[in-house]
Amino acid sequence: MRYPLFLDVRRRRVVVVGGGAVAVRRCRTLVDAGADVVVIAPEVSTELPAAVTVVRREFAPVDLDGAWLALACTDDAGVNAAVAAAAELRGIWTSRADDATQSPAWIPAGGAVDDVQVAVTAGGDPGRARALRDDAVRALQSGEWRARRTRSGQGRVILVGGGPGDPGLLTLRGYRALLDADVVVADRLGPTELVGTLPADVEVVDVGKNPRGVAAAQDDINQLLVDRARAGQVVVRLKGGDPFVLGRGAEEVAACAAAGITVDVVPGVSSVTAAATLAGVPLTRRGTAQEFTVASGHVPPGDPRSTVDWEALGAGRGTLVLLMAVAHLGAIAGALRAGGRDPATPVVIIENASLPNQRFVRGTLGDIADVATRAAVEPPAVVVIGEVVDDLVVTSPPDAAAEPPSG
Repeated sequence: MRYPLFLDVRRRRVVVVGGGAVAVRRCRTLVDAGADVVVIAPEVSTELPAAVTVVRREFAPVDLDGAWLALACTDDAGVNAAVAAAAELRGIWTSRADDATQSPAWIPAGGAVDDVQVAVTAGGDPGRARALRDDAVRALQSGEWRARRTRSGQGRVILVGGGPGDPGLLTLRGYRALLDADVVVADRLGPTELVGTLPADVEVVDVGKNPRGVAAAQDDINQLLVDRARAGQVVVRLKGGDPFVLGRGAEEVAACAAAGITVDVVPGVSSVTAAATLAGVPLTRRGTAQEFTVASGHVPPGDPRSTVDWEALGAGRGTLVLLMAVAHLGAIAGALRAGGRDPATPVVIIENASLPNQRFVRGTLGDIADVATRAAVEPPAVVVIGEVVDDLVVTSPPDAAAEPPSG
């Protein structure tokens, strides 16, 4: 049975005997921990960290004078034994890389996830220790171990971009934020099914904004985030897509900052790129399109609230990606044609991108509004306009509306 211990080696002299692959690994972690590392070896690897001091010769016991720790990392058992013996005489701990049974100290297989360090020994079996370490690190990263952090009493807000809807497209960092939450303030879009898998002690507040339906006021959402954080809670604001792409995440951050609340922002996979990729549409393609423009269609062309120059977009040749455009698709298509965009320009609508009921509806700029009406397209949907749509390659699911129903 060994006694586990973490050492503060900052500014401590640590001598590493040997210059091969094992020494390289040991030196990297020692340098990261702030140690003053001296390497003793006739020949050394070029991969040693630049911060170490290298002495190119055979080991001598006097090399350990003034040292705080010694690591014997050669492939010569006699040299390693000599290092251990010299360390013993000087009252210095030493670790032998070749023989755990003869090593006074063991170097564990280590890893880190945020502020959690994992160190594993397995009876002196380094291969088994590394395997166990890897399992533990993966479990921490994935959230399989829900080790809730000790609360400081000071609340905070984590603004998480949830991606287009498929839980598999939520970032690992975003998932871990969910597991650390006291309360989740969730939109209608994004990986909403994940919310139902959270532990029972996590409160979920639904502030989903349903198009043309009842919606929580943005000021109320902002105040909710501030109030819960002030109460000492970890508040995760779960939004669809990326919180800063045609969303109001920046307003929420500003409201929290004005109230003195700490805010972290976790980027999300935006439907801008995800929907097109899932439909097999390259937004840019050599020789076809060297740019793409993203615009919101939540208000129609000519509306005083719109800041989009639709006719200018119509005069261009780049790919257009429209969000929240289903309701005003006819007016938008007309404005683009008025700007000079060819009515034969191919268009695809990606409805419910990434979800099991995802489907693709194809048409042209001249008929896409009628096609969408006949296909009964509903939000959320992303519209892609441009020659790149001719490159559409559907793999899964099938293009349910490639042939729009008649009538």
